[in-house]
Amino acid sequence: MDFQQKQLIAPHVVLIPSAGMGHLNPFSRFAASLANICQVSMLSISPTVSSAESHHLSDMFSAYPQIHSIHFEMPHYDLSDYPGADPFFLRWEMISRCASDIVNHILTNCPLPVTALVLDIPVAAKFIPLAKSLGIPCYIMYITTATMLSFAAYFPTYYDSKTTVGLGDVEIPGLRTVPAASIPRALHYPKHLFTQPFIENGRLLLKVDGIFVNTFESFEKDSLAALRDGHVQPDFPPTITVGPLMPLKMPISGIAEVFSWLDKQPVNSVVYVNFGNRTGMSKDQIRELGLGLETSGCRFLWVVKTTVVDSQDVAELDDLLGEEFFERVKDKGMVTKGWVDQNKVLESNAVGGFVSHSGGNSVMEAAMHGVRMLAWPMLGDQRINAVPVVESGLGMWVENWSWQGEDKIVSGKEIGEKVKEMMANEALLASARLVGEEARRAAAPGGTSYKGLVEFVKNLKERIK
Repeated sequence: MDFQQKQLIAPHVVLIPSAGMGHLNPFSRFAASLANICQVSMLSISPTVSSAESHHLSDMFSAYPQIHSIHFEMPHYDLSDYPGADPFFLRWEMISRCASDIVNHILTNCPLPVTALVLDIPVAAKFIPLAKSLGIPCYIMYITTATMLSFAAYFPTYYDSKTTVGLGDVEIPGLRTVPAASIPRALHYPKHLFTQPFIENGRLLLKVDGIFVNTFESFEKDSLAALRDGHVQPDFPPTITVGPLMPLKMPISGIAEVFSWLDKQPVNSVVYVNFGNRTGMSKDQIRELGLGLETSGCRFLWVVKTTVVDSQDVAELDDLLGEEFFERVKDKGMVTKGWVDQNKVLESNAVGGFVSHSGGNSVMEAAMHGVRMLAWPMLGDQRINAVPVVESGLGMWVENWSWQGEDKIVSGKEIGEKVKEMMANEALLASARLVGEEARRAAAPGGTSYKGLVEFVKNLKERIK
């Protein structure tokens, strides 16, 4: 059977992620799910920004040989115009600049003709016109919430129509108002490296053939309805829920003693604390958080991170928190700076609560396992993501806690009180479990998210007949 004959049986989808574990992880999960029902290739760009990305890609392609790797070596670009910029924003800019080279590289190195491209939103704008010019169907994999998607889709319209300097509250038609304080901080600065690409990507959302969202129907029904009914933007592309994306079947990574410790803890007794792979917390705030976890009286597993890029995080835990802290909490807490498998942690019966930044992946993983959340958004889309966390009954959110760029430290006393409140809230525990049941039902065969993938591949088969 030649390649063309094989394509008629199973369409060939090529995935183009950007950079950062928060993007690679859902793209990898999406690729693994698609690989069960069609041919899949995924772009792998080197060098990566972080070592975690490099290890993840290597492990994923080894575990899933059915996902074809298309390797692309990133050329050097002079980005001295952006001193001190977030290294992941810089990488998105670099990927966008060589979009044409990447597309040519893909078409040259793919084992099959390309049936469709699936793009990551930070780099989408430069790839969409290229795909359209080649007649290749083009989709977005939106890794965060539908609530954030509604904001991203409407923001260009708001931005074009505003008559005052600076950003105010954004009223998304047919949905809700996003307070100015919840808008990603970078967008308040027109010349920021993030701002103009965000607006351009938002405009071009209307040009794609469909948008996959890592969410499920019951979790964000209002946002999904507003998008699909054309309230947010007229003629908005089909919005396909595919969440929660199932974890990859790879050897469990992380520190073995973490899971050994968890296995010894009582059911629903442990607070898991993790602010994601891109959130570095100040040393003063780390100390207050440690004090809060200690005074809460709860058992805790805490993943500490001080920098945006993992290879730059060289601070020692004893220097951050002091040896006396570890002596005081040795019977109740575990603190690590190592990589842990978050999905594996959240599925542990010992974990009864999750203090989280509300990144899109963390929200969906908490939802999948029905673990109640205390949302502490730090930057980017996280305050907007916290809205469905509360509305769905998955968690609680203290809206006045510190935010990127604010010269404010949340006290250990207040943190301890809120952690204790979350862990004592039986109604929240019950509603989070219900969210978990709905999430697993959506992702299971026959569920709404499962059907979304199957229907997508079916439509591609119709295109290539």
